[in-house]
Amino acid sequence: MKVLGIETSCDDTCGAVVCDGAVASSVVSSQHAFHAAYGGVVPEIAARQHSRLLIPVIGEAMDRAGVTWGDLDAVAVTTSPGLIGALLVGVAAAKGICMARSLPLVPVNHLSAHLHTVFVAFPEVEVPHVTLLASGGHTLLCRVTAPGEAQVMGSTLDDAAGEAIDKAAHLLGLGYPGGPALDGVASRGNPAAVAFPRPIADRKGFDFSFSGLKTALAVYVRTHGSPADAGATSDLAASYLEAVVDVLVGKTITAAFAAGVSTVAMVGGVAANRRLRQAMAEACGGRGLRLIIPPPELCTDNGVMVAALGEVDLRRGAVADLAVEASAVASMPRWKGADAKPLVLSRMGDSSTAPCSGSVAAPHCEAVKGR
Repeated sequence: MKVLGIETSCDDTCGAVVCDGAVASSVVSSQHAFHAAYGGVVPEIAARQHSRLLIPVIGEAMDRAGVTWGDLDAVAVTTSPGLIGALLVGVAAAKGICMARSLPLVPVNHLSAHLHTVFVAFPEVEVPHVTLLASGGHTLLCRVTAPGEAQVMGSTLDDAAGEAIDKAAHLLGLGYPGGPALDGVASRGNPAAVAFPRPIADRKGFDFSFSGLKTALAVYVRTHGSPADAGATSDLAASYLEAVVDVLVGKTITAAFAAGVSTVAMVGGVAANRRLRQAMAEACGGRGLRLIIPPPELCTDNGVMVAALGEVDLRRGAVADLAVEASAVASMPRWKGADAKPLVLSRMGDSSTAPCSGSVAAPHCEAVKGR
């Protein structure tokens, strides 16, 4: 079974082919150069670039996979959530291909596709497991029970973690894209230099909030002025990033114990952040939890996750007619479990209030080589 996957939910134009669960090709065309001057993604520019890039990207993906139009069994495409103009480009292209070739069209939820990258990288992963999905537009904690099946335990109430990081990088003049820029500068700083708040870290439940933290950084810079030198900038960036990481790690560990799982996963672009990976590995290892993280090329937006989940849904018969529409928003079922006492981390390594399984394991991070 050969499935073409198309992903255009934001600013990456992606195409991939999956053959019987194996990744045959993956092509991603980044638009960073087109948005850098604005310090963030401009929806209209993103849609126009998708219109220009998508057909060449699909052609390259099929060439690398060694397949022709006649070899395809279906086309899977991201239909929600995302920037509506960007989504429309991918959906229109998928409809056109399916109409011309009489192929089934499989609509894919972008969030579910990110969660599915765990199964792509680790086919034998234990279920259920808890996955932190952290990206520029989304921050979710999900209890995953099977490929394509998950319940949301918590989500962001305002800004996503990646958005908060990007805006902090912009405020500190670190350039675009902000995530890698802040990561690099923060790695040289003192994370205890400035005492930033940990928003709603002590509230029951697993929801996130980062708008207050972003405001706290803006107020600090307005009060104290821009950092005077590279050292001060690194300290400020490290302190801010540590606050984001503390909240993400604390909520994730609490959710894992509340859900009764022994495996934790991280996906999404923020999963590539070095401090987050280190802190999550330390927290999981100290509490007997297994941590798995797909390789970076599967964490950021890609067509593989769409094609792979599309193949699963195709086998289930979850196809759509050509009247299917793109949607900027999407919903997922909520987890019905009880609230848990929150784990508050003032600094990484403080596990005095953390639940413990009784055995301590070494930090366990895994990745697979890109195909």
